[in-house]
Order: sequence, then C-alpha cells, then structure tokens
Amino acid sequence: MDEPSALSRLPKVDLLLQRDDAAAAIARYGRGPVTDAVRRALDDIRTEVRAGRPLPPPDEVVTRAVADVAGARAGRLRRVVNATGVVLHTNLGRAPLSAAAREAAVEAAGYTTLEYDLGEGARGSRTAHVGRLAAELCGTEAATVVNNGAAALVLVLAALSTGREALVSRGELIEIGGSYRLPDVMAVSGALMREVGTTNRTRVADYRDAVGDDTGLLLKVHRSNFEVVGFVEEAGAGELAALGRDAGVPFVHDLGSGLIRTANDGPFAGEPSVEASVAAGADLVIFSGDKLLGGPQAGIVAGRADLVRRCTTHPLARAFRIDKLQRAALEATLEAHLRADVPTDVPTWAMLTADPASLRARAEQLAPLIGDVATAAPTRSVVGGGSLPGVELDSWGITIGRADVDGLADDLRAGDPPVIGRVDDGRLVLDLRTVPPADDDLLVDLVRAALGDTAARERDGGAASGDVQRAEDATA
Repeated sequence: MDEPSALSRLPKVDLLLQRDDAAAAIARYGRGPVTDAVRRALDDIRTEVRAGRPLPPPDEVVTRAVADVAGARAGRLRRVVNATGVVLHTNLGRAPLSAAAREAAVEAAGYTTLEYDLGEGARGSRTAHVGRLAAELCGTEAATVVNNGAAALVLVLAALSTGREALVSRGELIEIGGSYRLPDVMAVSGALMREVGTTNRTRVADYRDAVGDDTGLLLKVHRSNFEVVGFVEEAGAGELAALGRDAGVPFVHDLGSGLIRTANDGPFAGEPSVEASVAAGADLVIFSGDKLLGGPQAGIVAGRADLVRRCTTHPLARAFRIDKLQRAALEATLEAHLRADVPTDVPTWAMLTADPASLRARAEQLAPLIGDVATAAPTRSVVGGGSLPGVELDSWGITIGRADVDGLADDLRAGDPPVIGRVDDGRLVLDLRTVPPADDDLLVDLVRAALGDTAARERDGGAASGDVQRAEDATA
C-alpha cells in the first residue's frame, strides 16, 4: 500500500474515542488528556508510515495513547511496602503517620478551625494550639511550627541574626541530602556566618573569643548524618548556654532529627535530646517533625517566649507556615508523645523498638508461605533519614535467591503496591522491621506474584537486569 493510501485510512479521532478501550481510559484520566494522547499517537504513526512502516490497526493507536497518558500519571504519589530495613527512608517519605495522625489529616481535609477562634467567633492563630502542644512536650515557655526543619533554621536566623554574626563551629557546617548546605542556608537567611574552632576540635573558648558587639546568636548544629571520631572535641550545650547568658546573646541548638527524651542505653544512647538541650539552658531548640518524632514534615522551634515571638512575627513565618493537614497530623503525633515516653502507636517508634525475636517469628512464618526459594534470616536495619549515623539494629527478614535477582527486584517494584527491598550478596532481602505486621499477607501475595513473573521471564530466556534500590544509598 502506498503512503497516501495508507494515511487516508487512518481512523478519525472521534471514532477512536468511541471504542470501549478509549472510553475506559476517558473514565479514568479524563476526555481531554486521552484526546490529546490519541492525536499525538496519530502524528507518530503518520511519521512512521512516511518512513515505510505499515499502518497499525486501530486498537494499537488507542493502546499507544493510553500508555502515553498512563506514563504521564506514573509519577503520582503511590503507596509502597518498605522492606528495605531503613525506618526513616527519605526516598519513601520518611516517617509513616500513625492511625490517629491519618484520621486527623482526613478530618482536616474539609473546612476546619485552622485560623478561626470558636469562642470569639473571629479569626484565630494557625499555630497557637500546635505550638502549645510542642512547648508542653519540650518543656519550654513557647514553641511554633513551620513547614520543615530547614525553614525553621532560616526563620530563626532571619529573626534573630539578620545583618549580625551567627557563630558556628567549623566542624558543624553540615551538608545533608537534597543540596542542603548550612553555609548556603545561613547566607540566604541574612545572618553573617562566622566560623569558630577547627573541623575536629572546637572549644567554648573559641566562641568566647569571637563574641562581640556584632554577635547575633551562638549556633550549635547536631551532626545527625555523620560522625567525627578520633582527636575531637566540641563545645557542650551547657557551656554555650552559659556563655550566651554572660554575653547577652541567644544560644540556638539545631538538633536535626529531634530525639525528645534522653536515652541512657540502647541505640539512642549518646544521641542529643530536646530534653537535655532545654535542661542545659538552650534559648531555642530546632528539630524536624518527620524524623524521630515520627510525624509529618514540619520544623519545630521551641524555647524562650520572647524569641519564639520574634520568629512568629517575622515576615518569613507566613512564607514557611504549615498547612491544615500538616498541623492536624502533627498535633496527633505530639499528643502521642505526651501520652507515653515511648509511643509505640507511632509507627516509627513501633519499628525502632520492635523486638528481633518477634521479627524472627514473623520471618519464619512467612518464608514457607512464599516457597522454597525464601529463607528466614537475620539482617541489620538502620534508622535512616539522616539520623543516628553508624547505628544498626538487629533485625530479621526474608532472603530470596534467584538467578535473576535484579529482575525480581524490578518485578516487585512493578507490583501494586510496589515492594521495595534491597539486594545484598546476590540475594534479595526483605527486612520485616519496616513492614507493618498488618501487611504480612499482602507481602506474601506480592512476592509470590513477582516470583511467577521472574520465573516466566527466565523460562523465556529474556531476563533483564534492573537498577536496584539499595537501603544504604538512602540513609542521608
């Protein structure tokens, strides 16, 4: 068939949209996007026919269009089963919310009292209530909340030290994931960064020698995502608080991951806590809501009422404010921490404190249900999210050995919902610490389905290797 004759036989857009497969796509994605995709498919086919390729049947035109629309929607947020063993997996959304936090967010999705005072019948404060909860938990005079930890630090620096020096140790000029570098953040805030001490040793005397009329605040930043070992020394929170009082400048402690209560043993021993920093005399503490607190993305600033007020009245406070869903989920999370020192109804804390013996029992129960290729085995989990670097937790999971282990990982990621594991020494590891017990049956079904897909591909001789998500790449 010659080119003009073939092109003349291309189906019209309106006729293609009347097909059952197109109607199903329209019901799912909308008429406009499907219509546009059909037109793009027809344009591509015209180019192919002119290049000598045969005219495809109408069903292929619609198939291409639907694949086009589906591909454009593939980046939407989807639920996943996190079997990496990384509790606060940044790439997977960090802390999963508790049932109470989810319910609160759903309730807040409609009209709410976000900025309305029921008693007065007039406009109220967006952050007053959640700030009171945070202050109560932290044991401080006041607190406020913004939309993430970086915003909290920028707001504090802008409110207290714009055009003035913020003294910080050279050993604490951190960089974390997503191109967050402390010197850049300080520059954006308007504060003038003044480095003191050295990379490995900074004493309170270094701060004292640098304090002057231009000093706006003393800043200490927790190195939450790396360790400095060997010949090291750092100024303590108590020393800096005392120096700040003597010099008449605020001492701000950025705790990053935000462990609320001091732990004397276990994996959190030695991790600086909000409780300890406040007790040491910090004027303001800063920490995140979606790390060790186990809540939604948020940045919390707690401390002296006059300093918190300077933050809440700064113009950037509005730019950094939380929305109603964040506030609702954060309030539920703070209430959980107020009820219990170890709030195991918060999933992060349920995972962090899970008993390895119970994880082993689950692994030994699930492995036979998956099949002979699956084995219950000990493994190691990490906290992740830039928290507790170097700390590993004894765990148990399921290991699966296949010739096409990367292909199996690909097939698991293609499931609904996707399962994200890790490949270690040629075996797929599914760490149960980060899989809620309620998802055990779902995990078994998804793994069995993926094994079937992988086996079929191996029989066909078309095994393909894939890019595998590794837990150790996502702990920052």
